Parts: sequence; structure tokens; C-alpha cells
Amino acid sequence: MGQPVRVVEKPSSAQLDTIRYETNRPLSGMGHRSYTSGDDATSDLDPADELAKLLFARDGVENVHVNGSVITVKFARDADTNGITGLIEGLFLHYT
Repeated sequence: MGQPVRVVEKPSSAQLDTIRYETNRPLSGMGHRSYTSGDDATSDLDPADELAKLLFARDGVENVHVNGSVITVKFARDADTNGITGLIEGLFLHYT
């Protein structure tokens, strides 16, 4: 089948509640998308929109930014970030 999806989690050194997830697959092509709620994600066919909806369904997600293969998520203080990497990998498995 296809190439396995890899996600690398990198906490931001500048913003303590922000984590960057780098993938080996692009989600938004060459453009970027920014979401402040799940309502900003309007497409059912766009992987970036689908990911934003899934992320905002979790407690503690405040902002999502997707630029190519990099997803930056700002979390509320003390939010549980466990499982985000698996969620991203699972989304890609759905679309590949």
C-alpha cells in the first residue's frame, strides 16, 4: 500500500501551551489554514478541515493552524495532549 504516515511532536520553546506536529504528508498543499473553532472547518472532503474538527472535539484545544505538513495546536493551560499524534496518524490512514 502507501507510505506509512509519521508524525513528530515538537513542543514550542516560545509558547508553553503550543505543540507543533510535523507529518510526512501535506494536509493543506502549499497554503495555510487557521481555525479558532470547529465551525471554521466547513469542508467534509478537506483533510485539514477534518483534522480541525477532530481536534476541536477534544477539550482544551484553542487554536489550530495547518501549513503544508505542519499542524500547530495551541492548547488551554493543563490540557491533556495525549493521543493527538495517533489522531493525526489515524486521519491520514483514512485518506490514503
